[in-house]
Amino acid sequence: MRILFLNPQGNFDANDSYWTEHPDFGGQLVYVKEIASNIARLGHQVDIVTRQFNDEKICGFDRQLDYYPGISGLRIVRIPCGPNRFIIKEELWEHLNEWVDNIITFYASEKTEFDFVTTHYGDGGLAGALLQEKTGVSFSFTGHSLGAQKMDKLGVTLENFETFNQRYQFHKRLLAERTAMLGAGIIFTSTNQERDEQYRHNAYLGAGDMLNPERFVIAPPGANEEVFHHQNPNDRETEVIELLENTLARDIDIERRDLPYILSASRLDPKKNHLGLVQAYAESQALQEIANVAISLRGVENAFEDYTQLKPQEQAIMRELFGLIDRYHLRGKITFINIDSQKALAASYRFFAQKHSIFTLTALYEPFGLAPIEAMCAGLPVAVTKYGGPHDVLKDAEVTYGVLLDVTDTNLIAKGLIQAFKHYEYYQKQGLYRVKSAYTWENTARLYVNAIKDYLDNPLKTPLKIHPYFKQPSQQTLHPDSIKVFYFND
Repeated sequence: MRILFLNPQGNFDANDSYWTEHPDFGGQLVYVKEIASNIARLGHQVDIVTRQFNDEKICGFDRQLDYYPGISGLRIVRIPCGPNRFIIKEELWEHLNEWVDNIITFYASEKTEFDFVTTHYGDGGLAGALLQEKTGVSFSFTGHSLGAQKMDKLGVTLENFETFNQRYQFHKRLLAERTAMLGAGIIFTSTNQERDEQYRHNAYLGAGDMLNPERFVIAPPGANEEVFHHQNPNDRETEVIELLENTLARDIDIERRDLPYILSASRLDPKKNHLGLVQAYAESQALQEIANVAISLRGVENAFEDYTQLKPQEQAIMRELFGLIDRYHLRGKITFINIDSQKALAASYRFFAQKHSIFTLTALYEPFGLAPIEAMCAGLPVAVTKYGGPHDVLKDAEVTYGVLLDVTDTNLIAKGLIQAFKHYEYYQKQGLYRVKSAYTWENTARLYVNAIKDYLDNPLKTPLKIHPYFKQPSQQTLHPDSIKVFYFND
């Protein structure tokens, strides 16, 4: 089969450039690359179709075709649309119809046919619906993170809706997601929770809640064992270890350097709740006695001296963090480490595992949580939010593979972290077992391929209803009230 992966936002290249530096270069890019790579290794032809542009600030995406070394059958196909520069995902909507037309033109010029399309995020899902309408080729939808859940966590109300909507264009995103849900032949989710809760949200009434359960396929992501294996160093291991040792020597009091660490490795974002972690640590003398805290900051060499290179929202979080650090006299107990790539991240995980450290993610909500799986693969026990996908990852019937945290209570965060340290070997062993038995990318790829083959053998086309705005944005208006009624429907 030839399978297309539609992912218009962010971008892909052989060096995984800009990953984690920008919200549009987030976890869905890792997901798409890994599944596409493993499907190609199974003998299929795979194209990751993304957007082509030429931007001196975010550069390297101007060539139409690109490849990952050593992976035959997989290519990156960049298709232009809209302005010839990088644009954020909230500005993509009005250009997707043009993007789809250009995809069709590209494959026609190659005289290449494709059998199935997988789509990712709301913009990719809408593009898949447009492509199906124009070519008849079926598509699947993988939402990754749905707009309604983001609205919930941001605290969107009728009173502040317009303010948030101007920034995030929720009325377009939710309508695109509803269109993708109704038109997709398969809905891939990472967990049962995602299927049973996220797609049944009020915002998707008449769409996600109407789907036949058979259209859902649970296909959890996995860890790249070549990168994150707990015993396999990479070519940056020595460099990263030296950097980390120098950083800890600089930031941590000498009498505390033999203590393990509570490691947080996620982008600075309010929903990741770094403040909750540091507040819990600050309030727990017991936790301070047994561990230090390490927080990753990409591109910041010494946060105690300067972090002005961060974005304004990230700087605001840092000011609050330093407010807590100074109020509770935590200098010498907390460090900020600079991790700039997946290889560096994997090496860091192995380094901290040697120090009997734990990984934590105190996000207010996490759709799935690939980071804890990668940390477990590298030998770190994990203590992560119970809100969202991690609940399914870390708990199976009565068996637990890590500690689930109630992140709404700083006292409970501290208790959970202490529990992970008290039962360190148990959770370390459980985490490694869980990854190897259930969360590898090869398993995910096989789930995708089998589901696609089953669908193509018994296709069930659904009638598409695509709002005229997405077909002719220059001639149509999409008013926020068109989707607001769904979200606020009690």
